[in-house]
Parts: sequence; C-alpha cells; structure tokens
Amino acid sequence: MEDCTAEYIENKTTYGRFFEHPHEGPFLTASMDLERVREEVVSFISQRVERADAEGVVVPMSGGIDSTVTAAIAAEALGADRVLALRLPCHKTEYLDATDARTIAEGLGIEHREVQLRGLLDRFETQVAPTIGPTDERDALGNVVARLRMTCAYYAANVRSSLVLGTANRSELLLGYFTKYGDGGADLHPLGDLYKTEVRALATRVGVPRRIVEKDPTAGFWAGQTDADDLGAPYDLLDAILTGLIDEGKRAETVADELGVERGMVEEYGRRCRSSAHKRASPPKPGIGDRPAFGVGSDDRAE
Repeated sequence: MEDCTAEYIENKTTYGRFFEHPHEGPFLTASMDLERVREEVVSFISQRVERADAEGVVVPMSGGIDSTVTAAIAAEALGADRVLALRLPCHKTEYLDATDARTIAEGLGIEHREVQLRGLLDRFETQVAPTIGPTDERDALGNVVARLRMTCAYYAANVRSSLVLGTANRSELLLGYFTKYGDGGADLHPLGDLYKTEVRALATRVGVPRRIVEKDPTAGFWAGQTDADDLGAPYDLLDAILTGLIDEGKRAETVADELGVERGMVEEYGRRCRSSAHKRASPPKPGIGDRPAFGVGSDDRAE
C-alpha cells in the first residue's frame, strides 16, 4: 500500500480531479458551501441541546483540528459560557497539544479543565490488564485511553447536565477509525457528515490558527502515532476514495483509474468500511415478537 500511496502523491495533480479543481469536486470547500455548512452545524448543536433540555456541552479537546473546530462552532451556537473544554493528555508527547488546546480554549473564552490520565492508565496496566490478558497489546491499551477519556467527558456531562460533543469526522467514521464506546461515544457528532478535507476548509473559515490546521492528525494513543501511518494513506487520498465508493457508488476499479492508484488499495478501504459497520450501529437484538424496533435516535436526549 505504501507504494500505491507514493505513486498517488507523485501523480495526484495528473489523476486527482478533486484536487485540480476542488471547488468543482464533491467536497464542500467553496466559500458559499462552507458558510452554509457552518450555519447548519451551528443550528444542529443549538437545536439538539435545546431539545435535550441540557445546560451546555462538553468537548474533549486534543489540540487538533477536529476538536478545535467543534469547540469553536459550539461556542458560536450556544455562547462560550455553555461550553466546557476537557484536556485529557495521557503521554508526555501530548503536552504540547494540551497547551495548544488550552490556548484555543482561552481564545474562545470557554471554560477549560485538564485531567492527566497517565496515573489511571498505569493503574489499569498493573491491576486490570494482567488479570485479563497480555499487557503488551498496544492497540488494546490505546482503546483503554480513548475509553478513559470518554469516561471523563461523560462524568463532566452528568454533573453539569450537558451533552458530550464527539469530534469525529466522516472520514474517520466511515473507516471505523475510532474506538467503540471511546471517542466514538458521544451524544452528538457535529462534524460527522464532513470529510477531513472539508473540516480543514471549515477550520480556516472559522478562524482556526494555521498551526492547528497543518498539524499531523493523531489519535494520541502512543508516542509518534499519526493517522496517516495507522490508515496507510493521507486524508486527501482517503477522502477521494471514500467519496467515489460511498457517496457516488462507483466501482473500485473506476475509482482507482480516476485517482491513479491500484484497485487493491481502493478495495481495501471499501473492506474497512464494511467491516467497521458494527461500530456505527446500535448493538443488534434478536427481534423477538412483534414489538416495534428502536435504536439510535429513539432516546430524546440524543435526539
């Protein structure tokens, strides 16, 4: 896959119609589109918080682009006094990002708190993990970090009668690049319909500092981790593949030809979408009797 990615990056001005003329492609990055998106997300947050009769929202802030955009739009929708930013670093390499998150929160005028999770993870690794299974499973421990963060977010939401705003974008959700009941656990996903490409454009629109927009995206589970390494390709390529496969319903071969990459690479990301479907759905039930079905969206608090 690395060879395919290198080939794409070298030739994307030739093959990538989305990048030669992005304002004419499928992404909502034109000025008029971005303003409409901004208004819709602001309205979405405002209406859902009002419908839930909540006091405000909690935003887990990493110092990255997604959480920064989420916090900025939440402050616009509700007022800065109804938004709490939670900084939840676990590793020393995250401290700079935590500093960025604090700076952004102060600039937005929103309340911010920081909880160091290293001690909790250490306790888990010494008291819980050895009893259950191997302690050297890096991905499993990364998921523990994500779930510790969401535990903190929901504790804050509970004591403040608030909703938790997830910060995942459409690219991450489609690929299953989030932790089930971790960073994927939220009351609302304000950016959930926007590809990473669109989040970057929206970030510039709402005034996010350039250094935040240009950061290498990372889940922050361990030192040196980046989204591109985990996913095997940069988001501009991933977004082009996903729009072709999912939004436009094209065959993998067609998408590969348009982007100048191997079909196997496109098929792999299609498989990731299918195999991660369970992470985007309610847990299945056996369907006993004639009782009406219910699921995500049936709870008034989430609606």
